[in-house]
Amino acid sequence: MRVSQVTVRKRLLLVLIFGILFFFLLAFRLGYVQFVLGNMLTDKAKDSWSREIPFEPKRGMIVDRNGTPLATNVSAPTVYVIPRQVDNPAETAEKLAEVLAMPKEKAYRHVTKKTMIERIPEGRKISEEKARQLRQMNLKGVYIAEDYKRYYPYGTLLSHVLGFTGIDNQGLSGLELAYDKQLAGSRGSVQFYSTAKGERMEEMADEYRPPVDGLDLKLTIDVRIQMILERELDAAQTQYSPDGLIAIAMDPDSGEILGMASRPNFNPSDYQNVPPEVYNRNLPIWSTYEPGSTFKIITLAAALEEGKVDLEHDHFFDPGYVTVAGARLHCWKRGGHGSETFLEVVENSCNPGFVELGNRVGKEKLFQYIRNFGFGAKTGIDLNGEGKGILFSLDRVGPVELATTAFGQGVSVTPIQQVTAVAAAVNGGTLYQPYIAKELIDGEKGETVMRKTPVAKRKVISEKTSAEVRYALESVVAKGTGKKAYVEGYRVGGKTGTAQKAKDGRYLENNYIVSFIGFAPSDDPEIVVYVAVDNPKGVIQFGGTVAAPIVGRIIEDTMPILDVDRRKEQIDKEWTWPDPKMVEVPSLIGMTKEEIFQQMFNLKLEVNGSGGKVIRQSPEPGTKVEEGSTVRIVLDDGS
Repeated sequence: MRVSQVTVRKRLLLVLIFGILFFFLLAFRLGYVQFVLGNMLTDKAKDSWSREIPFEPKRGMIVDRNGTPLATNVSAPTVYVIPRQVDNPAETAEKLAEVLAMPKEKAYRHVTKKTMIERIPEGRKISEEKARQLRQMNLKGVYIAEDYKRYYPYGTLLSHVLGFTGIDNQGLSGLELAYDKQLAGSRGSVQFYSTAKGERMEEMADEYRPPVDGLDLKLTIDVRIQMILERELDAAQTQYSPDGLIAIAMDPDSGEILGMASRPNFNPSDYQNVPPEVYNRNLPIWSTYEPGSTFKIITLAAALEEGKVDLEHDHFFDPGYVTVAGARLHCWKRGGHGSETFLEVVENSCNPGFVELGNRVGKEKLFQYIRNFGFGAKTGIDLNGEGKGILFSLDRVGPVELATTAFGQGVSVTPIQQVTAVAAAVNGGTLYQPYIAKELIDGEKGETVMRKTPVAKRKVISEKTSAEVRYALESVVAKGTGKKAYVEGYRVGGKTGTAQKAKDGRYLENNYIVSFIGFAPSDDPEIVVYVAVDNPKGVIQFGGTVAAPIVGRIIEDTMPILDVDRRKEQIDKEWTWPDPKMVEVPSLIGMTKEEIFQQMFNLKLEVNGSGGKVIRQSPEPGTKVEEGSTVRIVLDDGS
């Protein structure tokens, strides 16, 4: 059948129209791909071509209040392999195995693995020496990325507070965990491009994204004071073989922790080889136990604040026990202390006397003071794992519970609660929140991005009452149960504590936590120190016998660090056998040697020079020394 010319022209027109439409659709699609999807498709292509070698940031340092590093970093490079770039897998695997001390078969599996990039476990955080060897080999497809591992220059020092990090430098405990986000920083990388065969695309430049280092953390800790605490705990560990040891030092006027230590401890760099119950328990903030007589400070403060006692003029008779609701509660001294002022009640740590003070205050008021001083609640210290202790509910407090609470039995508290409360009792009456992190610092810019300041929670007693508490506790050290904490030239106050340990609702035989809490100078305290020794062996278990001398040594050695000079004004220590007798060094300046020998001095003399009269002496006049000590004098030689 013959087709007409009209029909042909119509068909050609349709073909032309469809061709033009197809052309415009194709052009539109190409334009859309080029201008709308171009960047996205290029990025996807780059992603498929790109290979990224990570660069780890430096974790922020942890330093003490004076800038001394306590936790820092050491370079520890990590090995990466891009399998498709490896030309000779067998040779590469052999060389890697030799340097990284791993089986050749395992190295071969890594370098031939069907992955874009492979990190070799044995090549994580290697030494600089091994990294140098690998770089010199110039193995194709093998890359050395910068990495770090945590380093604790003082080993076990402050271990529970600092905590530790994991293999990826993530904080796992202590301050490393509490401030992990701020310390961590963010990862950087070097990104380069390669073909599907793994060959580098030289025409495309590498992209370097630098890591952002973490912030440095400055603590309230003074490493010099921390070393003194650690030294004393080590000595006590050797001498008494206790079940545990605790020490805390605090600035009472701010709540800043100057030192914190406990035993058993560990090395943060080797935490994997320590039982979890050792590194997971920061005893100064975690452990709870009956405080014993250190708790009497709170009863004393409450009674003084409420005007229920005059320490100098009110008297009490202690027969050695007190009967409360049919229960006989004993004093630690068999036979009692007899007639005594209430100042002597404090000096002697007389249980029946404190029962009397508790009764005078009353249960509602006494428990109000106990809670105001912070017991029964967490202090809020910036460390994980804090306990809050246990107090009687007021509706369950009868006469016996009131009596035992008044002298520190039947309640459960933490060491940090005790230090915080006693600091408030002696600093003028203000309860501060304890803290240990002082500042966060951007080390690169030298800027402080966070600074903590003291947080005063509330006023618990008046300045007048606080002064009376300080005087009473200084008398405890000079004349009472705390005499072994006495330090010549420094006014020290404090209180002993001896608490029987309980298990399954029953008290253990001959198993005590003995403690002492002291402060100095007693007229204007710069430091509060608490030491507790859990079940010391081979000694009479009393706080005054075991813990008091430890606190005395700590205070004596920290006073120069705090720029506190020795002074002559302090309550004279009451001598008891076998304490050494102390004598005051007289002034010998201007005397002749013959005149000195005519005097009745219980001191030895060391003479230097050949002149007529004394021009210098050591120790200085007025200094108290042990009887029989040597005084060195210098005679004027006339030149």
